[in-house]
Amino acid sequence: MQIRILQESDAQAYQEIRLSSLQINPESFGSTYDSEVRYSQETIVERIKPTKDKFVLGAFDGNDSLVGIVTFMREKSFKTAHKGNVYGMYVVQEMRGQGLAKSLMLELIRITGECDGLEQINLTVVSENDYAKKLYMSLGFETYGRERNALKFNGQYVDEDLMVLNISNAQDNTSDG
Repeated sequence: MQIRILQESDAQAYQEIRLSSLQINPESFGSTYDSEVRYSQETIVERIKPTKDKFVLGAFDGNDSLVGIVTFMREKSFKTAHKGNVYGMYVVQEMRGQGLAKSLMLELIRITGECDGLEQINLTVVSENDYAKKLYMSLGFETYGRERNALKFNGQYVDEDLMVLNISNAQDNTSDG
C-alpha cells in the first residue's frame, strides 16, 4: 500500500473513485454524483492540484489502483488560517476494515503537522456513522457539536457531528501509528 499526495496526472483515477463514492455513499457527502459527473477534466485537475494549503491524499494498492482518498484544505482568512478542514474521506468497499482510512488520516495529520501556524483540523461526519467516528476519536478528534439536518438528500435529512483535532495533541495520539 502506498499513500501519497495526488498530482494532476492522477485526475482520472481520482474522478473515478470520487464518483463511485457519491454513488455508493451519497448520504455521506455534501456533493452529488449528478453534479460532479459533469465536471470537466480541467476542473478535476484543478481540484486535486496540490498547494501548500490544499492537497488530496490517495492510497494505492499493489496494482497501483487508487483505493482511498481524503482531502485537506486550510482556511484562507487571516483570522481562520490556524484551522484546516478534512473533506471527502472514502475507501473503496473491498478495502474497508483493513486500516486504510486510519493510514490516510495518520499521513494527513503528519503532513499538516508541518504547516506553519496550523493549530487544528476540523471535520464533519454523519452522526450515525459510528465506524468513522470511532476512527476519528482514536486519532484524537473530539466531538464539539452536532448540526441537525446538515444534509438533505432525496427528501431525507442527515445530522452531522462536528469534530476537531488540536494539532499540538495530535503527535501524542498518532505516534504509535
